[in-house]
Amino acid sequence: MSGSSDFSRSLWLAQNPSKRWGELFFLFYTPFWLTLSLGIIVPYKLYETFTELEYLIVALVSALPAFFIPMLVIGKADRSLCWKDRYWVKANLWIIIFSYVGNYFLTHYFFQVLGASYTFPSWKMNNVPHNTFFMAHVCFLFYHVASNITLRRLRHSISDLPDSLRWCFEAAWILAFSYFIAYLETVAIVNFPYYEFVDRNAMYRVGCLFYALYFIVSFPMFFRMDEKSSDKWDLSRVAVDALGCSMLVTIILDLWRLFLGPIVPIPDGKSCLQSGLPWFSH
Repeated sequence: MSGSSDFSRSLWLAQNPSKRWGELFFLFYTPFWLTLSLGIIVPYKLYETFTELEYLIVALVSALPAFFIPMLVIGKADRSLCWKDRYWVKANLWIIIFSYVGNYFLTHYFFQVLGASYTFPSWKMNNVPHNTFFMAHVCFLFYHVASNITLRRLRHSISDLPDSLRWCFEAAWILAFSYFIAYLETVAIVNFPYYEFVDRNAMYRVGCLFYALYFIVSFPMFFRMDEKSSDKWDLSRVAVDALGCSMLVTIILDLWRLFLGPIVPIPDGKSCLQSGLPWFSH
């Protein structure tokens, strides 16, 4: 049997050839930026000599190939498709929007609710370092593709169960995987000293649940894109979906801020309110 036939019947990979190629590309690309950041720069403390420029260059080197490589190395499944119909284009657009909102707006919830702060030199937009916009993009691509693959496999495994049970299993898996990803990221950057928390233990215990709220919403929404061969998304639908997801996450985080408040007392010097999300003003 051919390798392509094996792929088409995979319980992990998408049936849509363009989506399958895009997901595999993002997975195989992940070790590059992950090794650069967590395998070289952090262990060898190269960041100690970094200025604003070096931080930005590292972020650009990590993120831009996710756009340029698929332009130059066109997958077999994409050769007959217009560029705007290729899955990697749609996935990048969805994550661009979601990660931009997450950085520009939602990072301030990390400052206000979780007691986080960035202390490395950086050029900033709305008090958020420029390089985090690019690093969040490749991180979120990896997280969402990993979620797609595991959720797809789960759906195959429970396809014979009643609808109510399938819903419960999927909801439980999304919650667990979202928390796992949030916790994994928090642990992975523990050796980088310039992303600080007022109380790191509280971040591990409760803050990761707050962060997981991003993914509890975004994982199942991102999964829907081009999953059914009969339901191909255009770029306008991709953009509207990502914006809707971003708005829903914002509402949930703000409800936490209003009704539950910070997970620890936030010292004045750590609150980072000076740049202003207007609804944070008291």
